[in-house]
Amino acid sequence: MLIPIGHENLRGRRWPYISAAIIALNVLAFLGTHWTLEAESRRVGEIRSHILILAGAHPDLRMSEEAQSFVQNFEQNNPQLAEKLRSPSREIEDAWDARMRMVEDPGELQLDMDTLCQQYADEQNSSMLRNYAYVPAAPRPISYLTSLFLHAGWLHLIFNMWFLWLAGTILEDTWGRVIYPAFYLLCGLLATVAHGMVNAGSLTPALGASGAIAGLMGAFLVRFPKTKIRMMWMFLLGFRIWRYKFSAPAFALLPLWLAQEFLSGVFTAASGGVAHWAHIGGFVAGALLALALRYTGLEQKADQAIEAKVTWTAEENLLAATDALDQNDLDGALDALKMHLAQKPDDAEAQNLLLNVYWKKQDMTAYRDQLATVCRAYVNARQMDQAWERYQDYVKAGGQRLHKAVWMELCRYLENHQDWERAANEYQRVARTYPNDRVSVTALVAAAGICGKHLDRMDEAVRLYQQAQASSAPHADLDATIRAGLAALHAAVAAH
Repeated sequence: MLIPIGHENLRGRRWPYISAAIIALNVLAFLGTHWTLEAESRRVGEIRSHILILAGAHPDLRMSEEAQSFVQNFEQNNPQLAEKLRSPSREIEDAWDARMRMVEDPGELQLDMDTLCQQYADEQNSSMLRNYAYVPAAPRPISYLTSLFLHAGWLHLIFNMWFLWLAGTILEDTWGRVIYPAFYLLCGLLATVAHGMVNAGSLTPALGASGAIAGLMGAFLVRFPKTKIRMMWMFLLGFRIWRYKFSAPAFALLPLWLAQEFLSGVFTAASGGVAHWAHIGGFVAGALLALALRYTGLEQKADQAIEAKVTWTAEENLLAATDALDQNDLDGALDALKMHLAQKPDDAEAQNLLLNVYWKKQDMTAYRDQLATVCRAYVNARQMDQAWERYQDYVKAGGQRLHKAVWMELCRYLENHQDWERAANEYQRVARTYPNDRVSVTALVAAAGICGKHLDRMDEAVRLYQQAQASSAPHADLDATIRAGLAALHAAVAAH
């Protein structure tokens, strides 16, 4: 299974309130409807099954127009299953089926069919799915909106909301809190229309936010084609679940997803229970609408308005923090800095001011944690000299577990400056701190290479390579490097 786990642009200028509100609405709608929909689905499923069985065994029985339409639709889309239901030698489905096989009186059979048709009509009239999900054969105006907030199950909801968060938050940051929700709803509407056009006459309800979210994905491709999306491939091998992570640009991944949806739509139609044409329609609509926003200038105007507001608010908070610090109002400075950093998390000046506040408050735990944050900010800004200084302060303050990616960047910084002793030691500290993580194997291999090539510590290099080789962390792609390193060391020892 291939799952997106993030991308490079997840951090925006403001908290994505609209995306969070859409997710909350979907969750609340799910909690309010899920169990009702499950019970309704069981009842309607049983009634439909009985109508199909009775109609298959006695095709001359009269049915209501709605039931007749359902049976004809089923037989057209499932000819083999319909033929099986007509067979007298098929297996008995339930107690009702067993009883009906004993009935031969045409009047009694017709009475049962009339009862089933009435039950079917009653369920359809009161059905939440019929009223609020989108049914192509009989669409209700409100269902174009309400269907976007209904979901069939927990996994359907969770995956949709995760995709919405990944694609939606950065688009909200780009377009603002007026254009973005209007865009989302319009994509959902157009996706539903596309599904209805391809599946005209279908009685199968369509529900879920995936059409609108596909629109966000189409817009993401147009707006951020080179942004690298982090993916995780999970697969079962034997009795163990293996995970492999990689990154690829949006222009490589998203068209592949669209092509997969197109092929699924062509070859499986709606029979697979997934509204592929809603996904396709939403994606194309989102891409075209994003282009329209860009070339009409609306996007630029929205971006300028957001930037002006964020800059003004952030600078106001930073000035308030500086004034509070001058007056030794440490709590006031702390509150103002947190508000500033919520909008500008990479502001090194504010991060260092916050560090100063924690020092003056003698909150050493917060001070140490803030040192790690400042170190990370400097690494992200590629200010490696300052990052290394803050890391040393972090260690002196008792810090022992820096973020692994930041720590590895600092190790490479030491390597680039040919500070071999420190680099080897830091790599080994990373490996000891994250023993079950793949980064430990990478760090051990790097430390072994330094010990063998630059420090002339062959025995230590062999030990580190062997430790990497024996690691339980996944490292199949490093096995060849480890074997080559060991072979080179053995050859060097033999030559001496």
